Amino acid sequence: MSRKFTLRDKFNYAFDTMMSRGTAGLIIWLGVLTAILIILFSILIISTGTAPNDEGFPTLLWMSLMRTMDPGTIGGDDGSPGFLLSMLIITFSGIFIFSAFIGILTTGLEGKLEALRKGKSRVVETEHTVILGWSEQVFTIVSELALANENQKNPCVAIMADMDKVEMEDAIKEKVKSTGNTKIVCRTGNPIEPSDLERMSLHTSKSIIILSPDNNNPDPEVIKIMLAITNRTGEREKPLHMVALLTNPDNVHAARIVGGDQAEIVLAGDVIARMAAQTCLQSGLSVVYQELLDYGGDEIYFHHEPELSGKTFANAMQMYETSSVIGLQKKGGAAVLNPPMNTLIEEDDRIIVISEDDDTVVLSGITDLEIQHDLICHYEEEEGGPTRIIILGWNWRAPIIIRELSNYLKPGSYLRLLADEAICQPVLPSGLENLQVEYVPGKTIDRNVLEKLSIEEYDHILILSYSDCMEPQEADSNTLMTLLHIRDIAGRLGKKFSLITEMRDIRNRNLAEITGADDYIVSDQLLSLLLTQISETKELSAVFWDLFDPEGSEIYLKPVSRYVQPGKPVNFYTVLESASQLSELAFGYRITAQRNDSDSAYGIVVNPVKSESIVFKKDDMVIVLAED
Repeated sequence: MSRKFTLRDKFNYAFDTMMSRGTAGLIIWLGVLTAILIILFSILIISTGTAPNDEGFPTLLWMSLMRTMDPGTIGGDDGSPGFLLSMLIITFSGIFIFSAFIGILTTGLEGKLEALRKGKSRVVETEHTVILGWSEQVFTIVSELALANENQKNPCVAIMADMDKVEMEDAIKEKVKSTGNTKIVCRTGNPIEPSDLERMSLHTSKSIIILSPDNNNPDPEVIKIMLAITNRTGEREKPLHMVALLTNPDNVHAARIVGGDQAEIVLAGDVIARMAAQTCLQSGLSVVYQELLDYGGDEIYFHHEPELSGKTFANAMQMYETSSVIGLQKKGGAAVLNPPMNTLIEEDDRIIVISEDDDTVVLSGITDLEIQHDLICHYEEEEGGPTRIIILGWNWRAPIIIRELSNYLKPGSYLRLLADEAICQPVLPSGLENLQVEYVPGKTIDRNVLEKLSIEEYDHILILSYSDCMEPQEADSNTLMTLLHIRDIAGRLGKKFSLITEMRDIRNRNLAEITGADDYIVSDQLLSLLLTQISETKELSAVFWDLFDPEGSEIYLKPVSRYVQPGKPVNFYTVLESASQLSELAFGYRITAQRNDSDSAYGIVVNPVKSESIVFKKDDMVIVLAED
């Protein structure tokens, strides 16, 4: 038999419902209680005739309210004992009510400040960059975005991660030297939660960067974040621009299904592996990539120039003094690096250029390029035979690096892998066409083991970080120990070969310079730079992927004697003309004598002023885009 709700039950339920509304509910109840108290005693005083000086009802209401708010007011009261007793009761009630009111306000204010400290408020920004997730890559991305936004008005970077807002802000202040005019906004939340994503104002954002979490299987979480984003931005006026970092190539298809044309997928393993393979065979190449990827010098831009309509691509290359034209994008087509020199540029085509900034891509107006045809020469060096390589160390990118090396090497090349079985368990790739691989277990920091490798018989040495099983600092310490031993052994033998080192932390690169290593790959930093570039310009994804792909044109450092005579002053217009005769595109050079000088960018000069003369030495190199 059901029991009917009593009036008390209903009152208790209504009271509990009001209290559950928090600070607002408590203030409303206190207000109601105060009003009832004032009205009740005012009516009582009027009905008993104890009001002084025959005061009216409105006046009594006001007097009661003042005594409720200020206990000192009762000190000036005159009247009958009944009136004074009523005022005394109202005053004591007011002390209780307003003490509670102040306590509620204080608690509510503290709660609001705590919510703000936790980053629970909405981001009210437009054309801002959103970063979802947290890793060491955040600091490089924020630093680069700050540089990219120097000429923008009120730029903003909004970061959401499942960690304390104050901790994020403190970490950024500690590790990012300057954010310039860029406002950094941190919010605590789970990027998969729709309510948390809503606070980031994705519908007004310029781009969204999704970082890969630090765990053994990060890709599913990245894909879930992409799915949550697409579900929350269906009403967005213009297409969304997402950049997501994945580690497993098997997950790329699923990510593309979720993101469609709105997402650019960066496959971490492939990118770093291809950089490592190319850099291993060409010392100095990672410095070129660093220059193109960061915002500290020259970058790659897409530019539309009406005056180029009707001219050939070769003509366009010579029309810029302080910018280097490296490719062309036909209207509605894909970007093409180093197209045929006789390609005709049409009205709506865009050129791809290397320049200091997007507003520095201007026509020079120079008509006489002073090309020194008498200094152009095409001396071809004899092609070498098979290559011998040593890899010291192991991580999950090593199999991809070995496969990429096989794409660039001549048949019969040989690779010896030395890795510590106590740290890792290498699994060698199979089916390599041009490369024979031999695995030798051993400690890479053991001097005796390293001396038995006969490094004088090899052309290139690549030291990989044990990043899978060690913390970044520990892995870099292990790498530095190996590097010190290798350099000492090479110095004693008088042997010269390229020595490439993979680091996790950019700060340890300065320590590696002391050992005299030829080149460095800071994997996490390069990935961060790539994510930043693509977040700013979506089309750059295809450009960089083309550069890293062994098919088509890649970046090469070739002897200067292939283009011009060494030892004589020559301008870069002449180098450009000579390279174009070989269907190659020159956009920089390397002074080999400065290869160990960090202050001179290790001798790398990208996008030089073309009219300035330079005297090359025989061992200097020209940086070109070429098919092989």
